[in-house]
Amino acid sequence: MALTREYKETVLERIKADPEFKKALYAEAVTALLEGEQEEGLSMLRDLVHAAISFKKLAKQTGVNEKSLLRMLSPKGNPTIKNIGLILQAVHKDLGFSPQITIAAA
Repeated sequence: MALTREYKETVLERIKADPEFKKALYAEAVTALLEGEQEEGLSMLRDLVHAAISFKKLAKQTGVNEKSLLRMLSPKGNPTIKNIGLILQAVHKDLGFSPQITIAAA
C-alpha cells in the first residue's frame, strides 16, 4: 500500500510554498463567500490564515479574539459582515495583494 499524505497537510504546505497558489486560494475563498458558498469560503480562508498568517497574528490585526476567529472561520461559522470585512482587510494587508474576483452571472 502506498503511503499518502493528508489532503489538509498537502494544502497547507502548498500555501506556504507557492505564492500563486496562495493568491488563487484567496480569490477562490472570496468568490465562494460572495456567491453564497459560506462553508467552502470560510474553510479556504481558515486554511489560508492557518498556513500564511496565523490566528494569533490575525487576532492582533483585527482586534477579535483568537478563539472567536477560529469559530468564525470554521465550516459552520457564522461571522458578521463586519468581522468578514476585518478578516479580509487583514489578510489583504498581510499577503500584500488583492484577489481577482469573477462572479458568475445569475
